[in-house]
Amino acid sequence: MFEELLTDLDETSKVVNAFIERVIAEQTDPRELHLASGHLLRAGGKRLRPFLLTTCCKLLGGTLEKALPSAASVELLHNFTLIHDDIMDQDNTRRGVPTVHTLYDIPMAITSGDLLFAKVYDTVIKYSDRRAIGEENILRILQTLTEGTIAICVGQALDVLFEKRDDVSEEDYIHMIGGKTAALFRSSAEAGAIIAGGKLEDTSRLCSYAYKSGLAFQIADDILGLMGNEKTLGKPVGSDVREGKRTLIVIQSLRKCSHDERRQILSVLGNRNATAGEVTEVIQIMRSLDSIEYAKRRAEAFVNEAIEHLEPFPENDPKKKLLDLARFFVARES
Repeated sequence: MFEELLTDLDETSKVVNAFIERVIAEQTDPRELHLASGHLLRAGGKRLRPFLLTTCCKLLGGTLEKALPSAASVELLHNFTLIHDDIMDQDNTRRGVPTVHTLYDIPMAITSGDLLFAKVYDTVIKYSDRRAIGEENILRILQTLTEGTIAICVGQALDVLFEKRDDVSEEDYIHMIGGKTAALFRSSAEAGAIIAGGKLEDTSRLCSYAYKSGLAFQIADDILGLMGNEKTLGKPVGSDVREGKRTLIVIQSLRKCSHDERRQILSVLGNRNATAGEVTEVIQIMRSLDSIEYAKRRAEAFVNEAIEHLEPFPENDPKKKLLDLARFFVARES
């Protein structure tokens, strides 16, 4: 169903990867910093955010060439957050390979993440076509990336704080993933629209589309964390349970469960020493409570809301790709 989209993602990924390799190759000394900062980038990934940025740009009449530096920047920003996220969650694998802090230790991992964050701004400033895009619009791109980063920090902080609470509401969760995940999707869409010289109303529609798609993406990611295949997922299934993440599935389960089920869920939630069998039993409870299906329905609802924001745009190839992308977010297996 998504063969054409996956081909488009792969083609864009190759172009973005080549550009990113050029950017990170500028930092060769010390060698450990170079290797650490490029580790996750070289491990793969679909480059969804660069694809979103470039496709929004094309929808409004822009080109891949004009959008490429900003597309690379959002991927650098995303990977910066992943490095630090893995340290906080004490994860050992990502994309099927050891995490950066596992290979290069925590101080070097933190430093490599900081380097990628600096490269986000360096890349936009150094490589953007100033005459084609305009100085003012480059500042707008930097502003949306800054706003996205601040939102990510807020969302990440809430994610950590929620691990200590049993009263997290669905609204709390949506607010948290709105910062942690959806904000960078929104910034990617806005940057693409700015590069294309899009009207404010069109830019606003694309931002809303991207934000709603980002919410759906994270809910689907939480589902995959419980139901996915470890080989395709690239990390252990059930790790969110051991880390105590208050996902929508967990929130719905705690809302509906019996006293005994609640006690069993909470005995495993946040218990890094929980056995695979104990985690499996908790996942089965969540399934029996219809919590996973509920999360699927919420993700699909957000996709439908996202798609509504694309309706005013003319029917063309970029629009089709954006429609397919939103649907892919809830249908993917990794």
